[in-house]
Amino acid sequence: MTTMQKFSPKREKGFTLIELVMVIVILGILAAFALPRFADLGGEAEQASVRGAQGAVKSASAIARSAFLAGQVNGDGNVVLEGEEITITDGYVAASSIAAAAQLSSEFGNGSVTSGVATFTQGSCSFTYTEVGAATPANTAPVISDVTCS
Repeated sequence: MTTMQKFSPKREKGFTLIELVMVIVILGILAAFALPRFADLGGEAEQASVRGAQGAVKSASAIARSAFLAGQVNGDGNVVLEGEEITITDGYVAASSIAAAAQLSSEFGNGSVTSGVATFTQGSCSFTYTEVGAATPANTAPVISDVTCS
C-alpha cells in the first residue's frame, strides 16, 4: 500500500503589496493633517521669546522702582541690582538701563534706544519700553508696549 502524502502549499509570511500601499496612503493622509500644525513653530517660538523678554522688562522695572522707593540708592541716585548700576530717571528705570536691569541675553542686546524709547526686537517680533518723560507725562509709570509681530 502506498501512502499518499498530503502536500499543502507553504504559507509565506509577510505583507502583500496592497497592504504596504495602504499603509503608505494612510501615513500620507495623517502627515497632511499634522504638518500644518508644526510648520510655523519657529514664529511661535520667536514670539514666546520676545514675550519672555517683555515679562523680564516689566519685572525689572517694578523691582528697580521698589528699590528706589525703599531708599536703596547709591550716591548718584541710581539703584544697584545684582552688582549692576541701573540709571534712574524720575524714579523709574531709564530706557538706556532697562536691558541691564532685566538681564536680557545678548540676542536682544541693549535694545535700540532713541529719545527715551528702547525697542527690543528678535526676528519679526518686538516691543518698546518708553521711559518717564519721553512720551509719557511726568510722575507716571513707564509704558511697556504689547509684543507685535509682522
